Amino acid sequence: MLSLNLRKFLISPRFLHRLMATNSGKKFIRIDISSDTVCPWCFVGKKNLDKAIALTSDQYDFEIKWHPFLLNPSAPKEGINKKDYYRNKFGSRSEQMMSRMSEVFKGLGLEYNMSGLTGSSLDSHRLLYFAGQQGLDKQNNLAEELFLGYFTQGRYIGDREFLIEAARKVGIEGAADFLEDPNNGQKEVNDELQQHSSNISGVPHFVLNGKYQLSGGQPPESFIQAFQAASNVAA
Repeated sequence: MLSLNLRKFLISPRFLHRLMATNSGKKFIRIDISSDTVCPWCFVGKKNLDKAIALTSDQYDFEIKWHPFLLNPSAPKEGINKKDYYRNKFGSRSEQMMSRMSEVFKGLGLEYNMSGLTGSSLDSHRLLYFAGQQGLDKQNNLAEELFLGYFTQGRYIGDREFLIEAARKVGIEGAADFLEDPNNGQKEVNDELQQHSSNISGVPHFVLNGKYQLSGGQPPESFIQAFQAASNVAA
């Protein structure tokens, strides 16, 4: 009697995504984003990337993954007044910088809010890692909620309740329990900082299909050009 051993093969989400893109006739683009949740240009870059994706959704299928970057690794966990922090860091330039960001955000249909606290963004990166384990779409949606809260609502990026609230809005389960233990996600965030942030000097930083790179709060047109350049590069 002939016995047949059947193997079960696990298909990675990325492979499945690329297979679906191929079947739909669209080209697949993976976008790795290094970012800090307290970086205003990172939010600007995301909003412009969103516009570029919306304009080209008939041509490409996208997979987006967020990676941590710490603009100020020694930022206090308890938080400090946001305006005071910028004045102390940038001196007389701070008012001009804040005015400039207000104009940029206004152009995106958003109000730049400088009230509240700033400080360590580490917990937000731990939460983004955790969100990614439940799906990259949820991770991307969480990044949006964190940016909105911090930059337009005066929420503190290190506030546990704000983080849990943002996670709940995008359907992430178990965020409160995960954040309760400061060791959860710590190793993974450190590993990603080493892998994705050690060779860059600023954010946002975008890598398309593993090779094509661009940095800063680029306009949608620059992203569309990058999609065209990267679409023939194997991820």
